[in-house]
Amino acid sequence: MFLPFGLILVASIALLLSDWHRRPSASGRIPRVALFQCASQAILDEGMQGIKDALAAAGFVHGKNIRIEQFNAENEVATANAIARQITQGQFDFAITVSTTCLQVVANANKAGKVTHIFGVVTDPFASGVGLSRTKPLDHPRHLVGLGTFQPVEHAFRLAKRLYPALAAVGVVWNTAETSSEACTLKAREIVPKLGIELLEANADNSAGVLEAAASLSGRGAQALWVGCDMTVNVALGSVVAAARKARIPVFTNQPPGFKQGALFDLGANYYEVGKKTGELAARIIRGADPSSVPIENVVPLRFTANKLALKGLRDPWVFPEEILAEADALLDETGEREKKSL
Repeated sequence: MFLPFGLILVASIALLLSDWHRRPSASGRIPRVALFQCASQAILDEGMQGIKDALAAAGFVHGKNIRIEQFNAENEVATANAIARQITQGQFDFAITVSTTCLQVVANANKAGKVTHIFGVVTDPFASGVGLSRTKPLDHPRHLVGLGTFQPVEHAFRLAKRLYPALAAVGVVWNTAETSSEACTLKAREIVPKLGIELLEANADNSAGVLEAAASLSGRGAQALWVGCDMTVNVALGSVVAAARKARIPVFTNQPPGFKQGALFDLGANYYEVGKKTGELAARIIRGADPSSVPIENVVPLRFTANKLALKGLRDPWVFPEEILAEADALLDETGEREKKSL
């Protein structure tokens, strides 16, 4: 049975209109892109800058061949949900998000797939509850694609043990509501028994509670405090450092650039590079690449930063071997902060 020509024509036009927002290049229409981050935090700022630089390098110029609007929820959940609803109501063709929180709120608001969503700077997207498969990287909604960046938790603990071989107890403050923080904490629980370390945990559901939680860990015998991928704690990293200094113990993190706030070292991702890779992926999608053909991958360009000044006043003999300092991408010492190229 054949459909009348007129019916076929109507159906074809309807299909083209329904797919209009996904095909900006083919239609000649300037794509409208929303950039969204959940807070003004160093790693998120670096990731967002990498995205913008990658889009610019790909030839996208705001107001000329692309329209870009940037959003920031400033660590307010209600604001994040409101922004997600605004972004997914049809006025944007693409949404590029930074952080697990932004991935989740936009994915939940965008279940109908009105916008194509590209995400980055997310520790464990497969644990975020947005329909991704850890074992099948191509098994994801057609309108949702991006990059995971799981922190090198094990490497950080092994490095801490190398700097202080007698290390036997490490404390961590984390927010149980953050899936990225939970993923890192679970990884830490897995690795510490192999290193002869006890993991002492305290919870904080907001940044105001971080100082008290961190202080409680030193009182329980923590010889160092570790910060994984936790936005609640990272916003209050200064409180963690303050509690550690009072107890004369160091802080180490998986979140560069914590060393600038007093952490002994950071071993994590170079989030500017993560942002660039996210932006490069977004540029491909905006130009017409099919998101369903792109696997969800784990991308971790490492960045190691060290702070020799944080050794002062510690109650235990922590030491930076010279060969480790030589590997640092950035070093803070009595002469100031230096990047690897000038070491």
